[in-house]
Amino acid sequence: MQKIYPDAAAALDGLLFDGMQICAGGFGLCGIPERLIDAIRDAGTKDLTIASNNAGIDNEGLGKLLRTRQVKKMISSYVGENKEFERQFLAGELEVEFCPQGTLAERCRAGGAGIPGFYTKTGVGTQVAEGKEVKTFDGQDYILERGIFADLAIVKGWKADKAGNLMFRKTARNFNAPMATAGKVCVAEVEEIVEVGELDSDCIHLPSIYVNRMIVGAPYDKKIEFETVREREYA
Repeated sequence: MQKIYPDAAAALDGLLFDGMQICAGGFGLCGIPERLIDAIRDAGTKDLTIASNNAGIDNEGLGKLLRTRQVKKMISSYVGENKEFERQFLAGELEVEFCPQGTLAERCRAGGAGIPGFYTKTGVGTQVAEGKEVKTFDGQDYILERGIFADLAIVKGWKADKAGNLMFRKTARNFNAPMATAGKVCVAEVEEIVEVGELDSDCIHLPSIYVNRMIVGAPYDKKIEFETVREREYA
């Protein structure tokens, strides 16, 4: 199967439709599928439901899709750095399902594993539990969370081989791996593609069976959300 495509638009060809659900990898601005997000923006696909740990920042990451009003609903954990997200949410223009970070990761992992739901203590007794089934195990209450299985998963890897085996680098591994398994189709962008056999098999984070299409997105301008520097000490 040919998995390597010339660019993001080609890799997404035939996969996008209005009203679809997308799982998007990344953590902050680290490991986000920038090229694929740009291609979705350029395609004009609208009424999207996107499951992602965060919503990028203004005009970066998923913030680009919020700016063009292509997102109908966000399923997210941390959204505090995006002013446009805040504006749309407070104005009632954006539906938001807040989800604890670990629960979100597990919902995507569960969806990818074919598990429709699971019970967790996280959120018991809080607004997170509102409207959800509560069940008692060994004297402790747990709430039922549904697995997430989307129409499309978009992720960013560090290295891949031509078969589609992926490696993620450091923080970028956090949400990319579970998101990748939670889509009917997974499209990945990577910094480098090597020959099959060049990657250490013990260091592969996502097996090729989960990856349907991929592109090389490099070079990347790796952005920093907050730059914190120490004042120079003078003798």
